Amino acid sequence: MTHIISYIDTANAFIWGYILIAALVGCGLWFTWRTGFVQFHMAGEMLRLLTDTHTRSAAGEKHISSFQAFAVSLASRVGTGNLAGVATAIAVGGPGAVMWMWLTALVGAATAFVESTLGQLFKRHHSDSFIGGPAYYIERGLHSRWMAVLFAVLITVSFGLANNSVQANTICGAMQQAFGWQPWAVGAVLMTMTLAIVFGGIQRIARVSSVLVPVMAVSYLILAIAVIAMNIEHVPHVARVIVDNAFGLRPAVGGSVGAAIMNGVKRGLFSNEAGEGSAPNAAATAAVSHPVKQGLIQALGVFTDTLVVCSCTAFIILLSGLYDVPELGGIMLTQRALESHVGTWGPVFIAVAIFLFAYSSIIGNYYYGETNVRFMTRNPRAMTIFRILSGGVMVMFGAMVSLNTVWSIIDLCMALLTACNLVAIVMLGKYAFRLLDDYRTQKRQGIASPTFSKALLPEIADDIEGWE
Repeated sequence: MTHIISYIDTANAFIWGYILIAALVGCGLWFTWRTGFVQFHMAGEMLRLLTDTHTRSAAGEKHISSFQAFAVSLASRVGTGNLAGVATAIAVGGPGAVMWMWLTALVGAATAFVESTLGQLFKRHHSDSFIGGPAYYIERGLHSRWMAVLFAVLITVSFGLANNSVQANTICGAMQQAFGWQPWAVGAVLMTMTLAIVFGGIQRIARVSSVLVPVMAVSYLILAIAVIAMNIEHVPHVARVIVDNAFGLRPAVGGSVGAAIMNGVKRGLFSNEAGEGSAPNAAATAAVSHPVKQGLIQALGVFTDTLVVCSCTAFIILLSGLYDVPELGGIMLTQRALESHVGTWGPVFIAVAIFLFAYSSIIGNYYYGETNVRFMTRNPRAMTIFRILSGGVMVMFGAMVSLNTVWSIIDLCMALLTACNLVAIVMLGKYAFRLLDDYRTQKRQGIASPTFSKALLPEIADDIEGWE
């Protein structure tokens, strides 16, 4: 078993270190150029669409709002990586890693726009919402059933099963550290809560996410603003440290610029998930009047995850001055940094934040798995088994065991599913570009809420099921 894990770790290091990071950044730059820098030019439209009420669904049909789809995807994006992952990037790559995380988000937002627009375009009708994602646009857009099934299996294993164990493990560890609660007891409560939500389907998941996500994001933002206000005189220095370590001559000579770039880009991509093919599963659920609307909303999700939530953690750590203490790293660095600012209740706040962030990821990850199980089979018994495995067995498993092996499997699965998704969106991106041109044309004509017609894409009209 040790040899197998060693081979997996070697494959992960090679794939993520040399191939996929270059592919993700390259795709982001290409999509940024090809969409006319959509993530910058249409930032105001992204914010406006959060309250968009123009839907596209039949009378009496259940649907998910644009904001609810945004909340479900953000529930998965915003997880323990925003607390521990950022700390690891800074500990390993130095303060300059923060700048490269920001730049990665700015570029990755264009990739998120393309993949989520495609998720909307190729969505299908389902009993309690629309349903879709990469497996669906790979099958209908590329007409490749085997590749679609491969993606569905990989995302189900990595997000729907293994990742939920990691999130549960993190919650239990934080609660034991802060309050002394036993992992088995926390795991049992967590399992009960999760099963109660996932058996309610996407409607209940969307309702919970639309409340939980804003509360946790706003609370963490308020805390970060308070920390910045208490240390306002040091903020200019921290900003200079970030820039100098990202681009400065001295770090370049010392070789730390490379570490900053690698860790900043890698952690940024892991956190905001742009290009991995996860968010399109949530984007497809929304009943909007034009596919571009969810593309823009999900691009905003990348900004929210990295430029807002990850930046909160970065400034809490950098303003503490503890980022270069060798024995501190990961979540311990975040806890100690916050404790230095607000006192002994800091670690307790982090424990609560971890619970909110990780629990939201559990229900978001579950839905990604559900979407793809439904793609592979319509057997209701299979769906029941998956719900028990994802929300029950894997959550309790994560509460009770060490997860180093699980992390290795997750990384490899995510590498492979990202590769599948990138191939698909590069080949299908032309449809997203045409949809964006149509949306902009309608806006220039004074249409407040553009609508989509299958007649715009006659060559694939028969493959588009969700836009009758």
